[in-house]
Amino acid sequence: MTAEPAALTAGVGDPAGATAADGAAPPTPLEMRRAMGAFATGVTVVTGVDGGEAVGFACQAFASVSLEPPLVLFCAGRGGRTWPRIRDSGRFCVNVLGEDQVDLCGRFGSGTGRKYDGLDWDLSRWGTPALRGVLLRVHAEVSDVHAAGDHDVVIGRVLEVEAGTGQRPLIFFRGRFGVDAREPQARAAEAAGAPVLWGWGDRWG
Repeated sequence: MTAEPAALTAGVGDPAGATAADGAAPPTPLEMRRAMGAFATGVTVVTGVDGGEAVGFACQAFASVSLEPPLVLFCAGRGGRTWPRIRDSGRFCVNVLGEDQVDLCGRFGSGTGRKYDGLDWDLSRWGTPALRGVLLRVHAEVSDVHAAGDHDVVIGRVLEVEAGTGQRPLIFFRGRFGVDAREPQARAAEAAGAPVLWGWGDRWG
C-alpha cells in the first residue's frame, strides 16, 4: 500500500488547509480584489429596458453555465441601481466587448452620466438594447437569482446568441486593460484616464 503524500493532506504544509482555528484571517475586501485581479477576464456590458428606458452596466463576472438547457450567469452588486431595474424587466442582453471598445466599458462602468447619450444601438427582438460592434451578444431571461454576500448571482436562460465581429477581446488583468501594458487597448485606457483597479465588483450593477 502506498502512503498518501503529505502535501495532499489538508492542513499539513498546505495553506489551502488553513482554518479559523489556525489563526488565519480571511482577506480584506481590498486584498481580495487585488488577488482576484490575477485572474484575467473578458469585459461585458449587461443591458436591459425598464419602463421604456434603456439601462446597462459593465460586468466582468460572466460565464457559461450549461449547454442543455442553455444557461449563463453574471454577478451584480446588490447595492447597484441598474441591476434591480433589469431584474424587474426579466430579460437582459450580455454584450461581449472587443479590444477597441474601452470607451464602452468606461461609459457603462461609470456611475454617472447618461450611458446611451450619443451611442448607436439597436433594440433586439427580445426587447433589450443590442450594442453595435461587439464580439458576441447573448440574449437571455432571468431564470434564478442567488444572494451571495454583497452580490447576486444571476442565472439566465439563453434565448438567442448572436456572433458579432471577429476582433480580439477586451481583457481586464490586474487593474488594467490588456495583459501587456504595450497593447493598444491598455495604452488607450491609460490615455483616457481609465481608473486603476476598475472592476471586480466595485461598479457592477
